[in-house]
Amino acid sequence: MDRPTGRPLPQPTLASADFWAAGGDGELRIARCGDCSTYTHPPLPRCRSCRGANMAMTPVSGRATVAGFTINFQQWLPDLPPPYIVAIVVIDEDDGVRLTTNIVNCDPADVRVGMQVRVVFEKAGDVHLPLFEPDPEHTGVTGPLPEPRDHRAALRPMARREKFEDKVALTGVGQSAVGRRLMVDPLSLTADACLRALEDAGLSVDEVDGLATYPGNAPAGMSEGGVMALAEALQLKPTWVAGGADTPGQIGSIMSAMLAVASGLCRHVLCFRTVWESSHTALVRSGRWHVGDERATGMMEWRLPFGAMSAANWIACQASHYFHRYGGDRETLGWIALNARANAARNPEAVYRDPMTMDDYLRARMVSTPFGLYDCDVPVDGAVAVVVSAAETAGDLRKPPVLVEAVGTQITERLSWDQDTLTHLPQSLGPSAHLWSRTSLRPEDVDVAELYDGFTFNALSWLEALGFCEFGGARDFIDEGRGIALDGPLPLNTHGGQLSAGRLHGYGFVREAVLQLRGEAEGRQVPGARVAVVTAGGGVPSGAMLLRSDR
Repeated sequence: MDRPTGRPLPQPTLASADFWAAGGDGELRIARCGDCSTYTHPPLPRCRSCRGANMAMTPVSGRATVAGFTINFQQWLPDLPPPYIVAIVVIDEDDGVRLTTNIVNCDPADVRVGMQVRVVFEKAGDVHLPLFEPDPEHTGVTGPLPEPRDHRAALRPMARREKFEDKVALTGVGQSAVGRRLMVDPLSLTADACLRALEDAGLSVDEVDGLATYPGNAPAGMSEGGVMALAEALQLKPTWVAGGADTPGQIGSIMSAMLAVASGLCRHVLCFRTVWESSHTALVRSGRWHVGDERATGMMEWRLPFGAMSAANWIACQASHYFHRYGGDRETLGWIALNARANAARNPEAVYRDPMTMDDYLRARMVSTPFGLYDCDVPVDGAVAVVVSAAETAGDLRKPPVLVEAVGTQITERLSWDQDTLTHLPQSLGPSAHLWSRTSLRPEDVDVAELYDGFTFNALSWLEALGFCEFGGARDFIDEGRGIALDGPLPLNTHGGQLSAGRLHGYGFVREAVLQLRGEAEGRQVPGARVAVVTAGGGVPSGAMLLRSDR
């Protein structure tokens, strides 16, 4: 193929240029180790198996098997009309090498997990995009799929018996106004949330000696500007600051604050997270905010050229693999959405509170199969702040402290959206296993679960990863919503989660857990809640926390 394309083009790098040029002669090339023959993708300077440096781009057969896919119905790009198929394919030569791509030259309804495909190239400017079509030599024959790895094999024991978690407490939480298209300066939202958190804790601004945020000074819509912006806005003089995206999920910033406090560097760290995606999108659409037309770089180099514009597309591929392997259907996910909406109806701060039925869920427009509109969280404007204090100070503060029992941070999978775990949300398995290795408490001790639900499948993955049910057991555990209801065995996302209360990127779950453990979740309080688990990170990387109250 050689035709104009509406796809964002990748920016070939010194590492990837040979991959994007390879299709010029009709051959797919993958980096291969000359010492142990292992293939690696995306291209890396060292072999993923033996860590050798003898890597070379090597022709492969161009045949592969569909390991997961989604039919995208969302118009992400003006010149790439839906529907189109985004897929993860596994090359024949090495089931540890996957490509995110498109399946072309067939009816989307005919695509299935296990379909065998072959490469075809589309020339787009100076690159050749490897797309895949059904392999006519293997029509109707199911190809081999990678088996799940034992993610616990890499789990490390505790480095020392003393736990830093015992030295810290969560002593205050605060939230700004939250809503759709508030058109409010995001730094103003941040300041509101932070001052409310300090008031909740009974602390003055001058007592704050640390600041932590996620992800710092990020792209528009995703932060208020980071620690520098807030320090200026409130005229703070912190001893320690941290902000960045390479943490165990968004709540990794709170864990960093815990480490700073436990080390004795700080006594009270103000942690904050602000989003204003809703207003930013409106500004872009109106022409008041101008965005550039740049080539795809970083991890997006391997996704945007195939129209995989959103985590909805990426995670939907894992969801399709899950359903292929374990069974189930969209109704399994639907009960998670309905539960979130039922809980949001009890939460006056939630963005969407109107009743929803299974028929409403199933009739909603599709976004990226199996995800419909109500499988996706709600972009909002808002900020949440959390105060992390030294445990010895907690008795002098205004509210009963929430104690930290354990954190889960270990990475046991490749830090990739498509090169490792296919059965569940990437990076939910390692942090979950790590969490339980740092405590004598067990899943049956948990009273409330606040699990990241950027998409319904995320929450399902966390339920299974944390051991509330076996792999493939979520449908029975959820029990048509009864298993996760406020009065069920495991109340899930009691404030409505991000699906109905609004996407506050993990911090909203921490605040809700604190309110539940303090007995302050008016209208939705779980009686006698003493232990709560919180997870964050809708993919790579992620983290988990186990919180408890001694009240």
